[in-house]
Amino acid sequence: MTDINVIIPAYNEADSIAKVIKEIPEVVSEIIVVSNNSTDDTILNARRAGATVLDEPNKGYGYACLRGMNYIAKKSKKPFIIVFMDGDYSDYPEELTKLIEPIEKNNVDLVIGARTEELREQGSMTPQQIFGNKLATTLMRWFFGANFTDLGPFRAIKYDRLLEMKMVDKTYGWTIEMQLKALKMKMSYTEIPVRYKKRIGVSKVSGTLKGSIFAGVKILGWIFKYSLK
Repeated sequence: MTDINVIIPAYNEADSIAKVIKEIPEVVSEIIVVSNNSTDDTILNARRAGATVLDEPNKGYGYACLRGMNYIAKKSKKPFIIVFMDGDYSDYPEELTKLIEPIEKNNVDLVIGARTEELREQGSMTPQQIFGNKLATTLMRWFFGANFTDLGPFRAIKYDRLLEMKMVDKTYGWTIEMQLKALKMKMSYTEIPVRYKKRIGVSKVSGTLKGSIFAGVKILGWIFKYSLK
């Protein structure tokens, strides 16, 4: 059986994290929740739901993902696939099996869960998210000939290929860094349409003007950085 680990960055997701954990398919061998300096009951609720819980005091999506990777690097048995998903219950965790299928059956390196319009609950993505995704994926197509349509956080990747990427972004640029590096390193990738619903609670990125601006600047910065290489 394929060894699969899930990493879930979570900042103040006490109301949603147990729901996410309980709906993750049993094919997953370990669920790793990284509390990103949460001040609510995220850690307690995640532990009660059966997850391995880590604490990352530095705020930032990338910080949390890197903390999860550091934990996995110390395990004696390494996973074959890493799945990343959010802790806000906007994804449908049971669709994880759809994301890992291209890796298991077709040897694809990276699979992005694409939040296509026809599968999105109305209002589940803010106008700035929709615009930002469109702009970023259009620029990636122009500069790199990419076929991405989304920067969706629900994604699966072979663990060894993830290590080859040497990920460094600690905040909003984690998803775009991974996709750009997959392009530059000529990894195989595909997108799988996934459903998407309104999150529980308020987004810490798209739900604030500051978060939206910082995320946009970081994403564009990564694209232009790689376009000049």
